[in-house]
Amino acid sequence: QVTLVESGGGLVQAGGSLRLSCAASGRTVSSYATGWFRQAPGKEREFVATISSGGTMPYTLDSVKGRFTISRDNAKNTVYLQMNSLKPEDTAVYYCAAGRYGIRRSNYDYWGQGTRVTVSS
Repeated sequence: QVTLVESGGGLVQAGGSLRLSCAASGRTVSSYATGWFRQAPGKEREFVATISSGGTMPYTLDSVKGRFTISRDNAKNTVYLQMNSLKPEDTAVYYCAAGRYGIRRSNYDYWGQGTRVTVSS
């Protein structure tokens, strides 16, 4: 069993930056690939980024490539999402998930409660 807790969300102006953190407890998160997803109001939850259990093979959604970076520190049992050059369309609740490497929600068995990101224009 893995418990995931996201933090770092908030209100930021367009062009600004935020760093989301996902702290894991229970079974070590280094056993799992970890992903970030987001859900905007009235929309489906969508994939944002994923990284393999060893910290290699980071992969991000095309629309955030070059702006968002996923990383992990297995010694701290924490995964990060650095978000730069934020746009209003990045506004969403961001969720951390742990499971098998991939872009599908069904790959992930464990989910956090989400952290809200609001980007003002």
